[in-house]
Amino acid sequence: MNADDPAVSLTKPPVAVEDNDLLLPGFVTERISPARSTAVAARVGIFLGVSITMCFVTGLISHWIQHPPPWFWWPANPVWLYRLTQGAHVVSGVVAIPLLLVKLWAVFPRLFARPLIGNPLRLLERGSIAVLVGSIIFQLVTGLFNTAQFYPWKFFFTTTHYAMAYVSFGALAVHLAVKLPVVRSALARPSAETVSAPKEPGAVSRRGVFVAATAAAVVAGVAIAGQSVPLLRRVSVLAPRSGEGPQGLPVNRTADQANVIAEATAEEYRLEVGVGEAKRGFTRAELAALPQTEAEVPLACVEGWSASAHWSGIRLRDLLAAVGEYRGGDVEFRSLERSGLYRRSVLPQTHVVDADTLVALRLNGAELDLDHGYPCRLIAPTRPGVLQTKWLSAIEVLT
Repeated sequence: MNADDPAVSLTKPPVAVEDNDLLLPGFVTERISPARSTAVAARVGIFLGVSITMCFVTGLISHWIQHPPPWFWWPANPVWLYRLTQGAHVVSGVVAIPLLLVKLWAVFPRLFARPLIGNPLRLLERGSIAVLVGSIIFQLVTGLFNTAQFYPWKFFFTTTHYAMAYVSFGALAVHLAVKLPVVRSALARPSAETVSAPKEPGAVSRRGVFVAATAAAVVAGVAIAGQSVPLLRRVSVLAPRSGEGPQGLPVNRTADQANVIAEATAEEYRLEVGVGEAKRGFTRAELAALPQTEAEVPLACVEGWSASAHWSGIRLRDLLAAVGEYRGGDVEFRSLERSGLYRRSVLPQTHVVDADTLVALRLNGAELDLDHGYPCRLIAPTRPGVLQTKWLSAIEVLT
């Protein structure tokens, strides 16, 4: 009988895997590439853990800016800070995709390890892996779809993504705690053993897998980073926002989609501003007649894209002073839009008094395009684009 006969292979005794006393069936070990090792899984896992941690932290920052808890504070300067954190969030998430695929490839044979359940520690390990893999795949897939503004689901992305971030990061912490001895053992082995040559001619080596995983992660990061880094824009083939759009700036939501064209261009348009008991309505011409200032503030969106822009208009603090005495507090901005989650936004006092916070009338030397918020819009530093309210109808100091 041929030794390669599957019937023979199935009867071969289990073989111990390299990192612990678990056993793999003989027919599985015969077909495992030597590159599918704990050494590769541990090293790729380190980079994957760093990427996920960066994605988690920057994602929390983005969520807290949009839905701030009472204790949260976010500075108005430097003006590029949100551009940096949200760009890092998307890039780290995209970098994690090839790393996760290689990690799963390296550990996949261990799904067949015996005992299938085992002691409580092993049960905890397997349970954490199931939650970890499922939640991370969910986060990466939905996050990637969000960069393209593609939502083939019925749940609200922002709150679901935020909740699942805690699930995935918690599962990662449990998994690391359980697997730490194995990881330490794998990393402590001599380099000749951990990156040994393939057993068969032409087979990929452990070093080759690790180098390929690293290269794939770098390429994936560069392919999306051009959304935030202008120097990489030409090579960022996966970036859904390239900087193209009216007045050289991308647009997520047009005036037509917001159904505001008629009201935004109406002769009777007024921007209503309230400071305490004082109220005043401004026509577009009256806004243009007020002292104007300029600011270089990048527009940065939650999808990860950002672009530098030169804005001009009235400083918010000056506009409020033209109506009444601003004594502190948050300020609410309302749009001409009649529906939508972001038809209003609230600006913290830190940003209200900042010199770069404008009620903008012009962009890059020209009057605001309708799709960029004509007749006027809010521009505040270190804020996501969804909170830079367009087509302003009212501004009110909250008491």
